[in-house]
Amino acid sequence: MDLDDESSESLLPLLQDHGLSVLPNTAGCFTAKEAVLVANLAREALGTDLIKLEVIGDDETLLPDVEQLLKAAKTLVDDGFTVCAYANDDPITCRKLAGLGCAAVMPLASPIGSGMGLVNPYNLRLIREEVPDTPLIVDAGIGTASDATTAMELGYDGVLLNTAIAEARHPVQMASAMRKAVEAGYDARRAGRIPRRLYAQASSPTEGRVNT
Repeated sequence: MDLDDESSESLLPLLQDHGLSVLPNTAGCFTAKEAVLVANLAREALGTDLIKLEVIGDDETLLPDVEQLLKAAKTLVDDGFTVCAYANDDPITCRKLAGLGCAAVMPLASPIGSGMGLVNPYNLRLIREEVPDTPLIVDAGIGTASDATTAMELGYDGVLLNTAIAEARHPVQMASAMRKAVEAGYDARRAGRIPRRLYAQASSPTEGRVNT
């Protein structure tokens, strides 16, 4: 793709005409060295310091390689990149990524493209507590609108998804549902839910009740 030729079959002019930013991705990289190379190529080609950092461990699970991920994150942050790091749902790893200066940390809900939803909401909640000041985005595994709502109710700043819409029976309708779900979860988080109670608590007043 010739990025200098606007007549070429490229989506870039369309995105730029709408004032949208491009977020390059190091998907498919298995080592820190590969990810840093791809990030630098993207910076040169697209003129952006934004990068979504993925360093995966294998082709089957597509789970991050934590050692290589942290190494790449440090290199890119030190080189002036604005790093959005795809990570395991591990509070310690996410805390380390935030400590390195990543602009956003993006823990998975479940493996990429699986549609399994939030398989470990407990860890996602711990991550929010461990990383209170860095933007958190649930990345990967969202299957339907309720997953997005739950992620936002846990205090996340957004969700990143593709397959849940692209492979839905009616993608446009699902995209609309996802937007509403994110808004609902965001509002519910800030409204503050009632406490969970072991026993029932009457919601109707008891004054004036007839006793027999």
